[in-house]
Amino acid sequence: MSASAPASAPVPRALVALADQPRVRDFLANALAEGRLSHAYLFEGAPGSGKHEAAQALAQCVVCPSGGDATCDECRRVAHRTHPDVHWLAPASATGYLVDQVRELIADAALAPMRAPSKVYVLERAELLRGAPANALLKTLEEPPEGVLFILCARTTASMLPTIVSRCQRVPFRVTSASAGVDAVRRACVATEAEARVALAVAGTPGRAVEYLSSPARRQVRRLVVDALDALGRDDSWDVLLAARQIVDAVAVPLADVRQAQEDALKETQDFLTSAALKQVADANKRELTARERSGMMEALAAAESVLRDVLTRVEGAGAPLVNEDATAVVDRLAARCDARAPLAALAAVSRAADDLAHNVSPQLTLEVMLLSVKEALACPPSSR
Repeated sequence: MSASAPASAPVPRALVALADQPRVRDFLANALAEGRLSHAYLFEGAPGSGKHEAAQALAQCVVCPSGGDATCDECRRVAHRTHPDVHWLAPASATGYLVDQVRELIADAALAPMRAPSKVYVLERAELLRGAPANALLKTLEEPPEGVLFILCARTTASMLPTIVSRCQRVPFRVTSASAGVDAVRRACVATEAEARVALAVAGTPGRAVEYLSSPARRQVRRLVVDALDALGRDDSWDVLLAARQIVDAVAVPLADVRQAQEDALKETQDFLTSAALKQVADANKRELTARERSGMMEALAAAESVLRDVLTRVEGAGAPLVNEDATAVVDRLAARCDARAPLAALAAVSRAADDLAHNVSPQLTLEVMLLSVKEALACPPSSR
């Protein structure tokens, strides 16, 4: 990617969402306008830098008949991850991608698209594409099928196969400052500064923060997390387990719409698919629902982490403003009964929970263990009935 990519090309509406990454936005807009889109991109940057939002936006531009208007049925399907020609892949194991995953991708890439003129494959956590799976994909990257676009999203290229990296157009992403993120959220939707800060703390990037603010169900998850933390001082272990169940159930609420969209999309295409293809679609849909549940759980953990960091700020008397202004009373109650070691231990419990989710521990068990560990860390003694 050029360090001085010009901004002369008109920006498709789908790419406008990348306002916090103007160099990336303009680079992709120019490539689209000049008809020189690469067959493979490597989006590289830290978590929260907007790689996945950019992958979605570029996919919309590729499959949309209007070049990425972000409003048509094709673009909405991409946003909901139900478009049959836009495939999202994540490592199927805790250690990385599996050879069978890559072989399925290669076989599917050779098939004609179902709805759009092109097909898009987005590989999340591409730094975990190693060994045999990486070598299996290399041949396809060297000789890509006509009308197929690969987007690899990686935190770093340090552990990636150099030949994989060399076959892709590298696009670096930078993490925006907190103030720039807040400004980006407030430009994109109606939100107060306090609401934007909370949304960024929970969702991670301006694009996801805007989606979070527009979702009452996702905001309810955060409210349940705050309430659960507030109640730790008076709840016994059974109450904590019930609170964990409430949060997990709330995370599942938005999945109903995704499941319905998947079923609707399948009804439109099932008459044209073989039994093997139907199984591939079913497996892909299942993986998508699992990934979305994990994403919702990660937002719940991020909400807990944000509150606990505010508690640490209070305990240390740093004087910095709280992120969770609407939960100031909760933060003060938690901070009143502990020293600085307590929130640090609680934050470590949240970090362990995130690691457990990454290793496919069940969301319910993960949250139960985390809340009980946070309760112990904050020195909330067990209560009796």
